[in-house]
Amino acid sequence: MWLLFACGSALFAGVTAVLAKIGMQHINSIIATALRTIIVLLFSWLMVLLTGAFSGIGSISGKTLVFLLLSGCATGASWLCYFKALQLGDVNKVVPIDKSSTVLTILLAAIFLQEGVSLTKGIGVVLIAVGTFLMIEKKQSGGETKSAAWLWYALGSAVFASLTAILGKVGISGVESNLGTAIRTGVVLLMSWVMVFVTGQQHSMHGLNRKDLLFLGLSG
Repeated sequence: MWLLFACGSALFAGVTAVLAKIGMQHINSIIATALRTIIVLLFSWLMVLLTGAFSGIGSISGKTLVFLLLSGCATGASWLCYFKALQLGDVNKVVPIDKSSTVLTILLAAIFLQEGVSLTKGIGVVLIAVGTFLMIEKKQSGGETKSAAWLWYALGSAVFASLTAILGKVGISGVESNLGTAIRTGVVLLMSWVMVFVTGQQHSMHGLNRKDLLFLGLSG
């Protein structure tokens, strides 16, 4: 069953990247992140209500809550970096770097969670790393002159995504996954809107393109 959910995650992650890229044609990436997080928050809390997970909110320990909040902060940082990278770079270059977080996550899990790394898994990690490098190298060999700022944001997204996985694994121990996701998403929403006002982007929210808003909503 976990394999089906993992495949679903990969499918929707791919759709999210394409829809978000379209939706950010005329919208700042920080505002885009803040707006789409509203949709994610509503969706996640709807799942909490549908699954009856809300009843478990009172039994969350202090330690678990701290790790959930930290995981939410890491998620927020990852999303902000990811969508900035998508806005600046091509989807087929940003996504492979972002997904290279798999390699870092496996290494961190082995160090902090004592999850074993078999020979087969080790070979897989090396192949993922090499494959990511080859994909980026192939795209960069065409003589691009665009700024490489997207690359740093993509790398930041990968690092924070890895931290999200590790912190989230600890945080959801004893907590229903939908409830844990909803709490983390609330942190992301708060963090993203704080960034909107800190950067002064709230003034550019007037007259947003409806088509862009539609695609951002769908990406959420």
